[in-house]
Amino acid sequence: ELKTPTILLNIEALKNNIKKYQKLCTEYKKELWPMIKTHKSMEIVEMQIKEGATGVLCGTLDEVEACCQIGIKKIMYAYPVASEENIKRIIEISKKTEFIIRLDSLEAAIKINKMAETENVIINYNIIVDSGLHRFGVSLKNLLTFAEELKGISSHPGHVYSSTCEADIQQYVLNECETLRKAKEILEKEGYYLEYITSGSTPTFEEAVKDLNINVYHPGNYVFLDSIQLSINKAKIKDCALTVLTTIISHPSENLFICDAGAKCLGLDQGAHGNNSIVGYGTVINHPEVIVSSLSEEVGKLKIEGQTNLKIGDKIEIIPNHSCSSTANLCSYYTVTEGDNVIKSIKVDVRGNSIRRI
Repeated sequence: ELKTPTILLNIEALKNNIKKYQKLCTEYKKELWPMIKTHKSMEIVEMQIKEGATGVLCGTLDEVEACCQIGIKKIMYAYPVASEENIKRIIEISKKTEFIIRLDSLEAAIKINKMAETENVIINYNIIVDSGLHRFGVSLKNLLTFAEELKGISSHPGHVYSSTCEADIQQYVLNECETLRKAKEILEKEGYYLEYITSGSTPTFEEAVKDLNINVYHPGNYVFLDSIQLSINKAKIKDCALTVLTTIISHPSENLFICDAGAKCLGLDQGAHGNNSIVGYGTVINHPEVIVSSLSEEVGKLKIEGQTNLKIGDKIEIIPNHSCSSTANLCSYYTVTEGDNVIKSIKVDVRGNSIRRI
């Protein structure tokens, strides 16, 4: 009965995913500060906190400010800031919370420090350590030149998303854990105390959570999971909480159907950081013969390989390739389902540039 396209959120799968990852952190006596850019919803943040998460990692300053407003104290921002406007924002947040910013350059640190001194505010920071992604991060050999009054060290093994199978993942876990172990040794040898050693990604989490050095983890995608996680056997279809409901609206040729969900629902992500093992633009539930072969903005092409019973007017569910970077950031609310029933909606209330500032 739902109009299509609709972004569905399976509440049972969502709750199970939140419980599973929190249980592992609790078992290994770790803190879970989930990356909330995946869902961008304060209602889901509150579900994670209620289950036992002790802080959050944010992908935008809008997310940081929204978490501050609901009383979360341990807030980490994943990236450096360098503009005067954004430095003012983190100074205000630091007055109210145990805010930590991640840094990897002296230039940004100097800019922040200058304004913090003027405001008589101490801003905690973690050094970003490059564990192989080669995006942000200080190399081990340059680590000591950037360590003065730091709170700890952080990394993100995002290059794990170039894995094409489950067997590849262990090497990324080793990169993540060994890099941070060596960084800890270098800093502690020089007399530095590290309160937080933080890292995390959904694919590496289940093994990395056992590490003796890392004490805070930041998986994000785990709340939803998606086709990328299916491809490396980190999820089953039943675990994928976020799907796109769409209707078949055309059958222009024998092996081609068109649905009413396109790039503005599913995104154009076919895997991050070099992964080319993903086929198409999503996984069609209960129809392995269907490949989402290409997307226009509002419609998608469905290529049929073999026999199918699909026809015009049928509704199908598609698991997106990358739930957080595409689908979740392209909608304003999730339609929450329990079994075959719609029970409510959840707002996506801290989506990109969601807070007007002029």
